[in-house]
Amino acid sequence: MKIFIPYFRSFLTIVIVAFAVIFFSQCIHSEKEKLPVTPTVSINQFAGSASCAQCHKNIYDTHLNTAHYLTTRIAEEKFIKGSFNKDGNIFVYDTGHLVAMEKRDSGFYQVGYSNGIEKIARRMDIVIGSGTMGQSFLNWNKNWLFQLPVTYFSAAHQWSNSPGYPNKIIFNRPITSRCLECHTTFAKTLTDENEEPEAFDRNQIIYGVDCEKCHGPAAEHVAYQSQNPTALKAKFIINPAHLTRQQNMDLCASCHGGRLTKTKPSFQFKAGDKLADFYAIDTTTPNTNSIDVHGNQYGLLRASKCYRMSDTMTCNTCHNTHENEKGKTALFSQRCITCHTIEHGNFCTLKTASPINLKSNCIDCHMPLSPSRAIAVFLAGKAEPTAALIRSHYISIYPEETKRVLDYIKK
Repeated sequence: MKIFIPYFRSFLTIVIVAFAVIFFSQCIHSEKEKLPVTPTVSINQFAGSASCAQCHKNIYDTHLNTAHYLTTRIAEEKFIKGSFNKDGNIFVYDTGHLVAMEKRDSGFYQVGYSNGIEKIARRMDIVIGSGTMGQSFLNWNKNWLFQLPVTYFSAAHQWSNSPGYPNKIIFNRPITSRCLECHTTFAKTLTDENEEPEAFDRNQIIYGVDCEKCHGPAAEHVAYQSQNPTALKAKFIINPAHLTRQQNMDLCASCHGGRLTKTKPSFQFKAGDKLADFYAIDTTTPNTNSIDVHGNQYGLLRASKCYRMSDTMTCNTCHNTHENEKGKTALFSQRCITCHTIEHGNFCTLKTASPINLKSNCIDCHMPLSPSRAIAVFLAGKAEPTAALIRSHYISIYPEETKRVLDYIKK
């Protein structure tokens, strides 16, 4: 019998190992089944912002005038800034090379000329940007989108080279889903995740950053409320006022958080989701000197003492996204002094300015206009790029800006 014991032990060991493999594989399989699966967002889940007007007409009407809503539109004349007249419709690159903005029977075009001979013409199919800072233009080539070489630069009231373009005529810069993710509410991607350039279904795009970008796809909500008009509690919709502070910040940061690298397909992130579940997030303390004022307002605000000293401050503390409040310095200043008061001991201590001026313009001193590296364009005849001036969201003390503002007030 002893000669069989080693074989018996070996056999027993194999049985135990096999059992363990089967047991743990079942556990792993079971755990995988329990993991939450991110549902795929589709255009069928959206109702369209016009449906919101049935119950929220005043909010809907004012939202139509916001930069968010106008950040993408089909390229119709009423949405395009810039002149198409012959005295102001060209951008010259060098001797003999220029792009002309032309209105033709089939739409608005950017046309490349070399020594007076037309070489290429592409239609402006989509407008990117409300025109507050400027506008770029996209062209459909089958199911691919390409950025056109000339941009309208609002600060100079003229056509310019598109941001980041070399000083030559290029018509082939592809647009990605990450670009559209911040300029549309939804766009259907047709290609695989890693395929470039990405193709899109032009019939499945919801232009602009509209109601459903911040409140979630609303088809189910509209259907429920239509069938239950007396229901007092809204269902199947997200009210950001009920989200946590970080959820609110994540919602804004998805587009105003800098160059985020996505870890899941575009357009899957929704209001209330955790940003880190969809993007690679830099959790280090931001270096305000390296953050551009365009695109990463979240990073600048997060580094500000105002934000760090508060438990409740969010972007919506200062911004009413339902209305166009651009340039209303006094209005934003009034929001500043809801927290910064004499009673709280944190009101402005300047003695050289009147209380009226202090209460009507905190912004220029503490959130000055700063040049953007991201939006810097070449104007015709200029050797150096011209930067757009954008309000810094790093709320701080800027002695030079304060002096400039006080000198202006004295005049």
